[in-house]
Amino acid sequence: MFLFEMLDNSILNVALPTIGRELSASTTALQWVTGVYAVVFGGLMPAFGALADRVGRRRVMLTGLVLLGAASLATVFVTTPEQLIAIRAAMGVAAAMTTPGSLALAFRLFDEDGLRVRATTLISTVGLVGLAIGPTTGGFVLAFAPWQALLLVNVPIAALAFIGIRRGIPADKAHELHLDPIDGEGALLGTATIVLTLVAPTLFVDAGTASPLPWLTAAAAVVMAVLFVVRERSADHPLLDLRLLARPLVSSGLAFKAAAGLATAGLGYLVTLQLQLDWGWTPAQAAVGMLPQVVVLIAGGALIGPLVTRVGLDRAAWLSAASVVCGLAVYGLLGRFGYVWVALALVLVAAGMRVVGVVAGTNVMRGLPSNRTTVGAALVDTAGEVTTGIGIAVSGTILATLFTGDIAASSWSTSQTTEFREAVTRAGLVLTVLAAALVGWGIIRARRFTDSTTPPPAAEPDGR
Repeated sequence: MFLFEMLDNSILNVALPTIGRELSASTTALQWVTGVYAVVFGGLMPAFGALADRVGRRRVMLTGLVLLGAASLATVFVTTPEQLIAIRAAMGVAAAMTTPGSLALAFRLFDEDGLRVRATTLISTVGLVGLAIGPTTGGFVLAFAPWQALLLVNVPIAALAFIGIRRGIPADKAHELHLDPIDGEGALLGTATIVLTLVAPTLFVDAGTASPLPWLTAAAAVVMAVLFVVRERSADHPLLDLRLLARPLVSSGLAFKAAAGLATAGLGYLVTLQLQLDWGWTPAQAAVGMLPQVVVLIAGGALIGPLVTRVGLDRAAWLSAASVVCGLAVYGLLGRFGYVWVALALVLVAAGMRVVGVVAGTNVMRGLPSNRTTVGAALVDTAGEVTTGIGIAVSGTILATLFTGDIAASSWSTSQTTEFREAVTRAGLVLTVLAAALVGWGIIRARRFTDSTTPPPAAEPDGR
């Protein structure tokens, strides 16, 4: 399921010009063709995670696969941008139903942490392969097939996954499910909070900081978040028991995952603009320039098992998260001085993300009761989605504030070049500080778990 999630996130981007021409879509409509998927996906994951913990992970995943197949087939009949946006929204619903369950089901199949790490690594690797090959595959397909084929690929993937889960995964047992009723009000408030949080960064980048709309959206997200917390603290059967977030393994794992999402999105956004707009690289050259990140993301899976075996889950988590922070610091301080520093930053962040994505998810699962693993997986994915939006928002807002004129103009003045480079440096350093704060919090929480599970020293013979 992680495969189609990551493939959907990347394969359609290369087809946007073609879609725009064939459907007469505006720039805003094309933005929502890709953006609505992430918004719906991120917004609904906690609610569907909670539902799956109550009615069965396998059942919710199978339903999501049917929805995915049906929505993908409907692409054949699309004639307007609005119809395509609706289909992408339906795919986001399907992803929210299936992705958290895939991690939770894999966690249920194994009792030993080493096997769980290997299973999570496999899931992560398959998904990252989809992310890496998406644009290349899409470009090849468009050479001889219509753009609809890029989404129709989900149909056989959904069918194979449906058969595999039906035959290979047993139905959830009644005693493994969470039996409390669904908190509908909490689900609505939580979904609204996440959706507004994900929409606000897009509005900041598109409308600019001078427009009141992004600020109102951000304020509404804060209000919804406060109401959600109040609701969950007072509800008899909350959607998300906030005491679970206070568990050291859960809070540390989410902090590490958030740092990785923030860094990867922010760095990718800044480097893409820098290579093409500042250094004048073509899109093809920029794609080659991003290869160090792609190679590490795919090949780095072989290093996760040995690293965890050597240093343990907790130390592997904070070491990899620290690598993410170091990569951002290298980019912020040295990225303007040449590609070698950009490549080093990409490698450090990708290496850290590759490990922390697996280890943080495993730690969150370890820290939760067995009947809450699906909502735990949803929290991990949501942490990544939300901080991805924040990373782009921070970078885009700093650029919009410091750069004067049209950033996409064919040529810049000397002052504009200076402004851009200063903005990239500041954005890189701000991302470094934010990621470092998250990693620091994660390390503190992880150590609290270690301290609470370490047996007290034996008393001396004299009783001291």
